[in-house]
Amino acid sequence: MHSAPLPDAAQPSRKVTVIGAGVIGLSTAHELAAAGHQVTVIADQLPLQTVSAVAAAIWFPYHSENSAAADLLLARSLARFEELSGIKETGIDLRRGLNLEASPEEDRSWAQIVADAAEAPAEDIPRIAAAGMRATVPVITMPLYLSWLHEQALAKGVKFIQRTIGSIDELKEEADAVVLATGLRGGELTGDDGTVYPIRGQVIRLANSAGLVHWLCYDEHPQGVTYIIPRRDDIIVGGTDVANDFNSEVDPQTATDMLRRAIGLVPQLAGCEILEHKVGLRPARETIRLERVDGHAVPVIAAYGHGGAGVTLSWGTAQRVVELLET
Repeated sequence: MHSAPLPDAAQPSRKVTVIGAGVIGLSTAHELAAAGHQVTVIADQLPLQTVSAVAAAIWFPYHSENSAAADLLLARSLARFEELSGIKETGIDLRRGLNLEASPEEDRSWAQIVADAAEAPAEDIPRIAAAGMRATVPVITMPLYLSWLHEQALAKGVKFIQRTIGSIDELKEEADAVVLATGLRGGELTGDDGTVYPIRGQVIRLANSAGLVHWLCYDEHPQGVTYIIPRRDDIIVGGTDVANDFNSEVDPQTATDMLRRAIGLVPQLAGCEILEHKVGLRPARETIRLERVDGHAVPVIAAYGHGGAGVTLSWGTAQRVVELLET
């Protein structure tokens, strides 16, 4: 079957169906509606049920591709998050923190687009690490943010339908174009991509009785990836990065190990109450798939494979989808 052509760019408004209601789907629906399109989001999970709701979440290119194209998505997303941080209801705060490194040769390309990024002084580096960068970046309280973004999309006329899509071709009579913001299901729905795999992430949500403000990340911690992200009313402690693990159940030993690593870096965490344990399956791919896809009864744009950087790349991805649709 030959792909139908994308609608004429001169057409003022198109009917676009976005499959997926996580942070990529919501951001994309918002931007498409803002550009004047008639947008419907179809998803089998509500926004607060998606893996996006489990995210810590901090603007940082974790477990995603390193390329010029991804750098553009990073920069665009950072600019939008910085802009939105001025609106309290978004749940976005600009917070300073420390990214620890196992070697001074770590990739620091992300720091080139962060205004105040600077090498941390030696006295700030724990013995378990070799170097580090201090920077002020957006920290997003995801339950607040996803709810706010959902409301903004509704206000722009986006319609939401809870439904499971078995085939893209189901939508040929109701959409001029389809956007796949489907995470792990992206390859299944396109039928031509078997490269998507899960990276299991487990986190702990703590009460912030210690009054922590600054975040700390150490992806190369010798005992496992470790991050401490203070948000509005809690602290997210993680984590795990187990590839090809579909287990969505909390592992108690993993939680114990994560908390031990975190307390080793931030001793104040020892007195914080555990509020919740969560697990999410990050949709990973060697490269982000952000392109038109041929072979379906309706024009398709893929927007999946962001790994652990879905939030970080969300606005840039959404803007690129609009460009792909309109060119």
